[in-house]
Amino acid sequence: MRRELLHTPEGVRDIYNGECDKKQRIEQELHQTFLSFGYHTIQTPTFEFFDVFNREIGTIPSKDLYKFFDREGNTLVLRPDMTPSIARAAAMYFGEETMPIRLCYAGNIFINNNSYQGRLKESTQLGAELIGVDSIEADAEMLAMVVDGLKKTGLKEFQVSIGHVDFIQSLFEATNLEDEQKEEIRTLIANRNFFGVEEILDHYEIADQVKEAFHQLPELTGGPEILADAGRIAPGEAARLAVERLRQIYDLLKIYGVEDHVTFDLSMSGSYGYYTGIIFRAYTYGTGDAVVRGGRYDHLLEKFGKKTPSIGFAIILDELMSALNRQKIKVETGHRNLLVYTDATEQWAISLARSFRAKGKNVEMMKRNSWDERETFEAYGKRSSVASMLYLREDRKIEVINLQTGEEKLVNTKKKTKQQ
Repeated sequence: MRRELLHTPEGVRDIYNGECDKKQRIEQELHQTFLSFGYHTIQTPTFEFFDVFNREIGTIPSKDLYKFFDREGNTLVLRPDMTPSIARAAAMYFGEETMPIRLCYAGNIFINNNSYQGRLKESTQLGAELIGVDSIEADAEMLAMVVDGLKKTGLKEFQVSIGHVDFIQSLFEATNLEDEQKEEIRTLIANRNFFGVEEILDHYEIADQVKEAFHQLPELTGGPEILADAGRIAPGEAARLAVERLRQIYDLLKIYGVEDHVTFDLSMSGSYGYYTGIIFRAYTYGTGDAVVRGGRYDHLLEKFGKKTPSIGFAIILDELMSALNRQKIKVETGHRNLLVYTDATEQWAISLARSFRAKGKNVEMMKRNSWDERETFEAYGKRSSVASMLYLREDRKIEVINLQTGEEKLVNTKKKTKQQ
C-alpha cells in the first residue's frame, strides 16, 4: 500500500478515541441547550447548488468554494456556511408560516482556505436560527442561548461581543468614498489597524466630524457605558437607532442573567455580506479565533422567496474544543469499563456485561489467554481512556482496578452465586 494513502489531505484531519468522545459530548450538551429554548432540529445536504452560496447571497468568495458538477452539468458546492442552507430550507418548507420558526442544526462546512492561514478546511458547526421575528426579544434570546450553551460545555471565561451593522455602515456612508476605499477601510478596521484608517481618511476631503468618529471608534469597545459615547458620535438616524437597540437588548440580557458575559464593539462589521442588524462573536482564551459568530440577516430569505426577518449564530466546534483543551476544562464523556475474561468465565462475563449495559453502563469485553499478563490489559485501558477494569478470575472473584487512581479491590461473588 502506498504510504501517502494513510495521510489526510491538507486542511482536514481524523478525530478519534477520547477527542472524538469529547466532541460528541459537547455536541450533545449544546443540542440540548437549543432544544430547551424550543428549537427544532433540521438537517440539510452537505452539498447544494452553487447559487445557494453565490456572491449575491453574500457568503464567501467563489474561489474559496469546493465546486464540482453533477451528471446534468449543474455546478454544485460543498456548503461553506450553514445559514444559507437553512434559509433555503425554511423558505421551501415554511413558506406560508406566519409564526416564528426556530431551527437548530449540527454539520460540517468546507472552505478552501489558503494553507498559510492555518485553518481547517473542514470544520463542524452547531447553531440555531430564529426566523420570522425582528425584535429586541429575538435578539436577546439568541444571545442568551449562546451564553447558556457555552456555559453548559464547561467554559467559564468568555465574552460575547456585540455590534450593529447599521452603526458601522453609517460611518462608511458618511465618508462618501467609493466602494473600493470603503472595503479597504473595513479590512483595516477588522485587523484593528486604526492608524491605517486615519491615513486613508486624510487623503480625502471628509468632514471633520466623520474623521473624529473614526478616530473614536477604537474606544467604542467595552461594557454598556460605551453606548452613550457611541450615541453622541452616531452619524445619522440609523446609527442612533442601532445604539438604542443595543441598549434595549442589554436590558433584556440583564433579566436573562447573562450580562456578565456581554461586551460591545461598535467597530464590528461582520464577516458575511448578508448581515443587516446586530452582529456578535464570542471569544475566549486558548484559541486564535471566535468560537461563535452570528447576527441578524433580515433580507437573506428574500433570495429564496420568503420575505421575513431572521437572526442566527454558529458555534465553531473545533475552536471551542481547542479552547476547552488549552484551558484544561474536563469534559465528562461517561465512564468506559473494561471487562477481561477467559474461556472458563465467558458465560459469566457475558451475563455481567448485559446486566451492566441494562443499567446504562459502557462495557468493553476482552478475552485473554492463560499466558496473558494483567498489566497488558491495564496499559491498554489507560491509553484507551477506560475508567475501570474488571478482571474476572476463575475462582469467581473479580479484581476491580480504577485505572485513573490505581486503586484496587477484590470482589468475591462466589457466595452470592450460590444463593442465586
